[in-house]
Amino acid sequence: MIDVIIKFANLIFQPLINLGSAPMMMILLTIFAMLMGVKFSKALEGGLKLAIALTGMGIVIGILTSAFSEALQAFVENTGIQLSVTDVGWAPLATITWGSPYTLFFLLVLVIINMVMLAINKTNTLDVDIFNFWHPALLGIIILYYSKNLFVATLFVVFIGVLKFINSDLMKPTFNDLLSMPDSNPTTTTHLNFMLNPVIMLFDTIFEKFFYKLDKYDFNAADLNKKIGFWGSKFAIGSYLGLFVGLLGQQSVSQIFSLAFTGAVSLELFSLIGSWFIAAVEPLSQGLTTFMAKRFPGRQFYIGIDWPFLGARAEMWAAANVLAPILLIMAMFLPGNSILPLAGIIAIGLTPALLVVCRGKMLRMITIGVFMLPIFLWSGTMIAPMITQTAQNVGAFPANLASTQLISHSTKEGPIESMLAVWIGKAISNPQVQTILLAVGALAVYSLLFVWYAHKMKQRNLAYKNAEEAAKVVVDSIDIA
Repeated sequence: MIDVIIKFANLIFQPLINLGSAPMMMILLTIFAMLMGVKFSKALEGGLKLAIALTGMGIVIGILTSAFSEALQAFVENTGIQLSVTDVGWAPLATITWGSPYTLFFLLVLVIINMVMLAINKTNTLDVDIFNFWHPALLGIIILYYSKNLFVATLFVVFIGVLKFINSDLMKPTFNDLLSMPDSNPTTTTHLNFMLNPVIMLFDTIFEKFFYKLDKYDFNAADLNKKIGFWGSKFAIGSYLGLFVGLLGQQSVSQIFSLAFTGAVSLELFSLIGSWFIAAVEPLSQGLTTFMAKRFPGRQFYIGIDWPFLGARAEMWAAANVLAPILLIMAMFLPGNSILPLAGIIAIGLTPALLVVCRGKMLRMITIGVFMLPIFLWSGTMIAPMITQTAQNVGAFPANLASTQLISHSTKEGPIESMLAVWIGKAISNPQVQTILLAVGALAVYSLLFVWYAHKMKQRNLAYKNAEEAAKVVVDSIDIA
């Protein structure tokens, strides 16, 4: 029976997945908009804008990562430090995952779970970001690698999927606040990188209680730009960071200028392209609002897309660039780490979550980010044997590396979930008291932390609602006067 379901899932989804992320999202967004009553030309316009935004963001991230990684590689060579795991970035891991017949089975299961949760009003988010379903699917594959237990792997994928859908609802008011989106805009995300929010929230709460006086020194990019003009702009911040990386890598004067200019243009383009995502969803937003108001009065629905719509906030990229050299230096001395962060040096698996929880406060984002980085390095090291062997089995191992070389990703999204998957897989394959207690204990802490985080986010969202209602009262009083 399971074999039939797996074959059915591959038959349904494989042609769509083979198109790639941008074409697939263009088709899905266009279809969903038309189903909501949007005319074809407007629906296609939104789909094309989304595909262009995804492509543009990918290109800029690639340029920045490539430029910085070369300079940081030179820094590593100058120090003479060697680490045994090569950071190959996210693309080979995605290839490995989509090469597994179980991935589309997990995708089908998550689509069904999403539909059920929508039907019983446990989430308001329709997740159309199908390409990034590979992240939770990889967690299931990790468990299968160690245990060969499809039932437990599926349960874990479902568990993470349910939390992701709930989290997308919890984050929506913060997205509106950060990006000045109207409540009618349905844009949200279920991306796995935001499952770091509970841990970041814990650090943020500690910061709030014991180090709150440091907030007077805090800033965000918009405030800095207002205070000191161009020298606090995205252009300038990108230049400073590029300059620092160039000096760290002992580059030539011309290369340092090139890195400074690359950093400057990247931060500016990130902000510009991030705004395209919001515009892309607008046709669907209008159609969804009208459609749902007729059929589900009083209920608001959201559309889950990829995370880069947050790229409009420069703090995310500024924090990523500040954390990049810190990550590299940390990797050299962190006990238990064997991965050299190069392809993942721009920690986009971390900084979007930092932005959401800290709401653009740079000092908090960077401080908490430093404490979060070891989790990525330990996780990347832990899954390296599984990634390496699986890549070799499906023919996705990089041709330029020796077959004995271990590969992984230094800032892979969902590092905690990956570690949980390893511990669960090992507990099943080697059911000793120690392995079982580790898996059960870690899963319990993870679950309780999410419950606490959900409570904190509900308090935040209530504060947003109260502030909005108070603002309406003021506006109404002015109109009456």
